[in-house]
Amino acid sequence: MVGLRQSTDPTTPQPTGGPSPERPTSGAPAALMEALAAEHAAIFAYGPIGAKLDEDLAEFARDAEAAHRARRDALVLALTADGADPPAAEPSYALPFPVSGTADALRLAVQIEERVAAVWRAALRAGAGVTGAGALVGLVDAAVRATTWRRSAGITPATVPFPGDPCPPPPI
Repeated sequence: MVGLRQSTDPTTPQPTGGPSPERPTSGAPAALMEALAAEHAAIFAYGPIGAKLDEDLAEFARDAEAAHRARRDALVLALTADGADPPAAEPSYALPFPVSGTADALRLAVQIEERVAAVWRAALRAGAGVTGAGALVGLVDAAVRATTWRRSAGITPATVPFPGDPCPPPPI
């Protein structure tokens, strides 16, 4: 969804340089730091995504980026208010694959939103909180955007039974 575990998720933009900031390793603060990292990565990814889309989809990408920026800003404020030192975004991120056309851009947008949904789902499970409602809204927003991107890409089904679940049940 990066400051998100560099080695475990090849579908997510990864930081390309500089030291990784220390993050708490358990509980709600760690979940919120992971959510912040996912929001940073999503913001970065929407640049290459939007550049490869037609005007209507590019407008949706701009709206998605703005939503991630707003959520990032709210997280930074909440973490700071709780006495945490939230890390800034990495200077750049390596994308999981080259974005050379519309199909790649749509595929990356789906992956980004799925990863963000997974991180918010984990935050919800951890009881992380700006509030539990904030984590739920983050999960739902990312799931809805992922559905929109799947529909735009012609992926069926466009919805998933458990958004943000890293191990969805196998298809029937």
